[in-house]
Parts: sequence; C-alpha cells; structure tokens
Amino acid sequence: MEVRRRRLEWVERHNFQGWACSECAWVFDPSDPLKGNSLDDMKREFEEQRAKEFASHVCAEHRSPRGAKP
Repeated sequence: MEVRRRRLEWVERHNFQGWACSECAWVFDPSDPLKGNSLDDMKREFEEQRAKEFASHVCAEHRSPRGAKP
C-alpha cells in the first residue's frame, strides 16, 4: 500500500486561488485580519497561521471526489 504524504500547495482554479491540501478539499481561509508593524511581520503571521491550520486539519473531514478541489 502506498503511503501518501500531504503537501500544502498553491491551487489556481476558475473559482479559487490560494493554498490547499494535496490530499483533500481543505483550503486555507485566513480567519483574522493580519496584524503587525511591518509587511514582514504580517507575512510571518500569515505563514505561521497557514502552517498551523494545515498541520492541524484532518483530511477525513474534508473529503471530496479526487480532483474536485476548489
């Protein structure tokens, strides 16, 4: 049996452009406005939030037919 490792990947579709899981229909949807004193601070916060939410999502809760990602 093949073990697949999910990856965070950039997705561009006709109705969605953003970060998504390579193995399920999970997409990153920033929940809060970015905060920070500089663009670098805001970028770092965005990347940390994205990484945390990706790491904690459960693929089984975001199943869709293969290839039917947003």
